Amino acid sequence: MTSKVTINRLATKVPGLDEILGGGLPEFSFNLIAGQPGCGKTTLAHQIMFALATPERPAIYFTVLGEPPLKMLRYQQQFEFFDTEAINTSIRFINLSDDAVVGDLDRVLKRIVDEVTRHSPALVFVDSFRSVVLASETDGNPHNSLQQFVQQLGMVMTSWQATTFLIGEYFTETDANPVFTVSDGLIWLRQSVQRNSMVRKMEIMKMRGQPTLAGLHTFRITDAGVEVFPPASVAISPPADPNAAPLAKRLSMGVPGLDEMLGGGLPCGYSLLVAGPSGSGKSILAAAFLAEGVRAGETGVIAAFEQSPSRSRSRVVADLIANGKVGLVENRADLSIDEVGYMLMQNIRRLGATRVVIDSLSGFELALAPTFREDFRESLSNLVITLASAGVTVLMTSELEDRYTDLRFSPYGTAFMTDAIIVQRYIEIDSRLRRVMAVVKVRASAHSDQLRAYSIDGDGIHIGEMLADQEGLLGGRPTTKLAAAGPGKRS
Repeated sequence: MTSKVTINRLATKVPGLDEILGGGLPEFSFNLIAGQPGCGKTTLAHQIMFALATPERPAIYFTVLGEPPLKMLRYQQQFEFFDTEAINTSIRFINLSDDAVVGDLDRVLKRIVDEVTRHSPALVFVDSFRSVVLASETDGNPHNSLQQFVQQLGMVMTSWQATTFLIGEYFTETDANPVFTVSDGLIWLRQSVQRNSMVRKMEIMKMRGQPTLAGLHTFRITDAGVEVFPPASVAISPPADPNAAPLAKRLSMGVPGLDEMLGGGLPCGYSLLVAGPSGSGKSILAAAFLAEGVRAGETGVIAAFEQSPSRSRSRVVADLIANGKVGLVENRADLSIDEVGYMLMQNIRRLGATRVVIDSLSGFELALAPTFREDFRESLSNLVITLASAGVTVLMTSELEDRYTDLRFSPYGTAFMTDAIIVQRYIEIDSRLRRVMAVVKVRASAHSDQLRAYSIDGDGIHIGEMLADQEGLLGGRPTTKLAAAGPGKRS
């Protein structure tokens, strides 16, 4: 029996890219990085090169017609991945403009072969390969010579055991092109402007010999370079035990009296929706939930979309973040659900976090780029399922318009996807607005059905007595009275 050939995978160290590639790039593969101008092709190529190149595994970067090396390096050295000491030791830049401008593909190929023979690189980059193609086109059929050129180039690089990258400007992947056929890997970058938002997406259209993560994956270009955001589900390791009893452990909420209302605390691994109008104390309840976890020896993560934790009323969350007990996913413009999920999972793994807060769903939706708001409900459901699979307990807050007589849980129709729901409301009693709270749902568990008054001060939330509608007037009329009553339960 013939044993299989082992193909080594090269870790690009581009955040998120190795995950969607299925573990990294196949060594000695022939790859194309394609997309329209300005989408980040050259930046991605440089980031991969600086991550992989070493004195033992050197790289050559051929530049063609697009821009001279000095100009390109002037801008690329602004990124954090750029290493000046690697130039002319691990990495060499060679300008092919004079050879390519003639339009003779044989001459370009000979120059590449000569340089590869001279320096024996393990990594070869040609940028922009599209410039070679355009310079070679004549009135005849350009693809005959082009196909031969690509095939010969691929054979040369394979024989030299070099991993090769062609960088090219292509506007559509539907064009018949021999490069697409010959290449082992095809990484396609897209970008679009929607309203005032720039949305960038990446697709691994082809990668021979290994499974890749299908679909479009959002990415962002920052000072650190390219960062790709695969679905948060790929970051789960190991997965939660599906046979574990979900109600075996209950978590304290950190608000006296609330655990009793929940039937003994919030079951570990559940998702909880706290819904209420502005000023009802949703964020304070979320802060208490995280702080109680820290007191119990746990760590947490908060995705803050309403306001910076530093402006929190009690500064509880800000102190927890400063002490490294709670991770922060900061609000920024033009987010995607995958980006938020990926950042959450990074913090969960970094801290070993067991409690997660999303504050709030309203702010979360507004932080998304317009194209991602259309699928917000479906994407949010997937995110909640992913977090539950990771074994964390999730608290989400949702802003509601309090109409006093209407009881609604969420404007997004998300109540069905959560395991528990707490509703906060205002009612009018004796010409004063009072806050009231109720546990609407705790899946597979008995819980209180009481409507309890509560107050907020510098020490947090204080739950008071149950409301009794002695005259059947609960719903906002001034004759409603308060009375103490015993606990009630329902399943």
